[in-house]
Amino acid sequence: MDITDLFGVLDALEPAGTRCWVAGGWGVDVLAGRQTREHRDVDLALDAASEPAALEALALLGYRVETDQRPTRVELAAPGRRWVDLHPVVFDADGVGRQADLQGGFFRYPRGAFTRGRLDGRTVPCLSVEQQLAFHRGYPPREVDHLDVALLRSLRDARR
Repeated sequence: MDITDLFGVLDALEPAGTRCWVAGGWGVDVLAGRQTREHRDVDLALDAASEPAALEALALLGYRVETDQRPTRVELAAPGRRWVDLHPVVFDADGVGRQADLQGGFFRYPRGAFTRGRLDGRTVPCLSVEQQLAFHRGYPPREVDHLDVALLRSLRDARR
């Protein structure tokens, strides 16, 4: 998935009234302000209330459900090896989010988990450095995860 595909997804979701934040590898790149590696997909933390609108908007771009593990995640695929991984987040009255996990628990998104970064001259909503680092714990890391974590730590340290 290239940067044009990423922006195409974001451009389709915005007028549909969805609230979403780029996560995963593209989220790291948004925080870094540049593309640092190739990406298979884009991970999006998505306000669960807007999931139906997001699915409808992405269907117009050719995306279809490939893997349905709701309420944890739903992965969509489109021709041309384009993938979107939606992670529905339910927000409480205080703005704290919760995303179901596959074991019956949940991932927590504190209010400070959401920020904005820039990529290719464009402001993009994304998950914070701290939230990205939290999500990189608790599973065996791949080589790209080691690279993402090192970059996230350098971004965190540069802000201190």
